[in-house]
Order: sequence, then structure tokens, then C-alpha cells
Amino acid sequence: MSGFIVEGKCRLQGTIQVTGNKNEALPLIAASLLCRGPLTFSNVPDIGDVRAMLAIATFLGARVSPLSDGQVTIDASELVETELPVKEASSIRASILFASALLVRKGHAEIRQPGGDSIGRRRLDTHFAVFKELGAHLRIERALPSGDARQETSILLSAPRAGLQGRDIHLDEASVTATENALIAAAGARGTTTIANAASEPHVQGLCRFLEKCGVAIEGIGSNLLVVHGTEELTPANHRVGGDYIEAGSFIGLAAATGSELTIVGTEPGHLRMIRYQFGRFGVTMKADEASGTIVVPGLQKLKIRKDIGGQIPRIEDSPWPGFPTDLLSILLVVATQSEGTCLIHEKMFESRLFFVDKLISMGASIVLCDPHRAVIAGPSPLYGATITSPDIRAGMALLIAALSAEGTSTIYNIEQIDRGYQEIDARLAALGASIRRTNDRRGQPQEKDEG
Repeated sequence: MSGFIVEGKCRLQGTIQVTGNKNEALPLIAASLLCRGPLTFSNVPDIGDVRAMLAIATFLGARVSPLSDGQVTIDASELVETELPVKEASSIRASILFASALLVRKGHAEIRQPGGDSIGRRRLDTHFAVFKELGAHLRIERALPSGDARQETSILLSAPRAGLQGRDIHLDEASVTATENALIAAAGARGTTTIANAASEPHVQGLCRFLEKCGVAIEGIGSNLLVVHGTEELTPANHRVGGDYIEAGSFIGLAAATGSELTIVGTEPGHLRMIRYQFGRFGVTMKADEASGTIVVPGLQKLKIRKDIGGQIPRIEDSPWPGFPTDLLSILLVVATQSEGTCLIHEKMFESRLFFVDKLISMGASIVLCDPHRAVIAGPSPLYGATITSPDIRAGMALLIAALSAEGTSTIYNIEQIDRGYQEIDARLAALGASIRRTNDRRGQPQEKDEG
């Protein structure tokens, strides 16, 4: 198991470039299978999840160039498979996005329970409700136990002989991935599809812009009501992935928690309005230049949690776009441990995202986990180095920020999770002055303490 060895209390300084939006790149790779012919994506992050999606596309028959300097070319002229590969598909939740593209191109898709972060139950019902509305048939087959529950259930989808038919769809939840599946399926369906209660995050908008370039007319981009006019033949089009606002928010949290002065480039400040507001409630100030896409976070800021009017303890909560993104709640929580005052963090969307706080408590943080969705943080708390394990992408980055803020040495294991979402994060942070090195040797390392 790989790990990071991190020396804390090392103030960082310099400029860091935001990579392309992971959550836009993944549906783009799936949607590329709608096109017969080569197309090129640029500003693609070279991370574990992207490599997994490209491997699936290759398995299905697409010709995929090596990912180099943020560019990858995909030619899905000939697709030969309709069954997703077990290993890759079970490692990433976004693998389910291939179902819609396969239904359009091949008329069939066989998928298994997708993987991803262990942050709680993430239902798939909305996806299959979309497919059924568009005319697809669903069959579930359960195999004999094989030791891996994700391999025991196969979900077989088939489109009508005439193909998918546009419909008026109302999603039962504003799921980002279900919205993306609906968009990809509707793009290749006959007629017009209306998607109500759609997610509207920047990465959903990016997928819409790509489909528009391919010849699909879409109304309502950026809203919760999308109207998609399907087309039988999509024209391959090149597309640049937008900057990752989650990564930008991660670097804002890194600067705040460590007292570092950082210049973050490659951002889209318009995507950071709620993120900047919530960090501002902790005393974090920054300067944003919309024209250049630059955010400057001054160093040595005094972090103090701003009380609500009337002196009440503030509640910080996540919500769908344009609210504060759930993916940054773990990082904001670490900033709270370094801020004067008390706040309540309320994770409304996933019941297991906050379960990493026991690791922060072992480092000295003053946190009470009230229930799976709420935690009370009192700060500032001096943090101390510890041996810890990353449970998921965002908690892993949050723990890395905590380690850089702590006194002494920390070892973080299972960093494969961090690598899934942050490109070469150790090298990029080392360039800012961080003392961080990667190790593949666990021998002789102290084991993480069980605080339970």
C-alpha cells in the first residue's frame, strides 16, 4: 500500500495550476462513444479515475491515444463490446455512464454495481428510471456468490428495435450522474427529451456544451430544466475540459489551514462564489481576477469563525449547485479545526462522508461527531502528526492538509484514493515548499490506532 510521509508546519508559497475538472472529464469520455470518428479532449487531468474510464472505453472497442499533456484522442468508430469489464467498472462510479452511450450505439448494455468512494449509499434507481422512460428494458441477473458482492449482480439493458424515444422526464432527485446519463441517452434518442429536476453543476454544463458541438440542440443549460433535441448522427468535436473548481477550493483550504500565501491559476472564479463565501465565514479572504482566472490567498490570515446574527453557532451545510459542494465539506472541516470558534458541519447528502473525523481526532482536533451527518468543531486545535489512512478522495486530501498543518511527521496510507482525483499532488505541493514524499513500503511503519 502506497503512502505519503509528510512533515508538518511547513508554510507553502508560490503558484499552483488547477487541472481540468475530473467530474467533467469522466462523462465526456463516456459521451465520446456516441460519435463515429476521432475527437480530442484537452485539459484532461491525468488521474486514476480518468485512466479507468479510458481503459473501459478501450475495452469496448474505442481507439484511445495515450493521455499526454492533458490531451487524449478517442475514436469510437467501431464498438465491439456491450459488457463493461468487471475490474475497471467496479472501481469507479462513473462507469455507469457508459450504459447510455452503449444503449444508443449498440442497443444493449450490461453493467455491474459501480464502485467509487465509500461515502454512503448512492442509489442507482434514478438512472434506470430514465432508461425505462426512454423505452429501454431492464433485467437483473444474480450470479452465485463469488466473494465480491459487486460481481454477483448484472444489470442488462436493451433498447427497442427502433431505438430510444424522447420523453418528458422528471428526475426523482437532482442527481449529477443520472442527469449526465439522461443527457447522453437523450442526445441519441429520437425526438425531444425534457429533463426536469436536472442537476446543473459546471461539469453538467460542460457535457452539454460538448454535445452541442456534436450537433445536439440543448435548451436551458445551467438550469434545472433541460430540453434535448436528439439526433441520430453526432459529429465528432474537440472540447476543452473546464478548470476544476473542487481542486481550486481544495487549494484555498490548503492555504488557509497552513497560513500559506498561494496564487491559484486556471480557475473559473464564477464557479467559486459560494465556495469563497463559505471560506469567508472562517475569516479567509482572497482576491479573484475573473479575466485571468487567478485566485490569490494571502498568508498568515487570522482564522475566526463568524457567528450568525444573534451570536448563534453557525451551521455550514452542503447542497446541490449553486450551493456549497459536498466534495469540499471535508476540507472546510479541516479549516474549521484551525479557526477560532465553534461551528456545526452538516453533511446532508452522504451518510458516511464524515466518518474520517476520527482520524482528525487522533491528531488532536476537537470534534464531536453527533451522528452520521453532523459534526461540531471547536478550534483552533493544535494538530500532531499521526499514522492515518485515506478512506476516499476528498477525505484523503483533507487529511493531507491536516498533516501539513500538524506538528511533526504524518504518514498517510491508501493514497491511491487521493491519486484518483488529484494529479501528482505530491510533486505539485513539493514545488510550493511542502515536505512530502511517496513511499511504497509499509514495513516498520506504526499501525493506525483504532479510536473505536
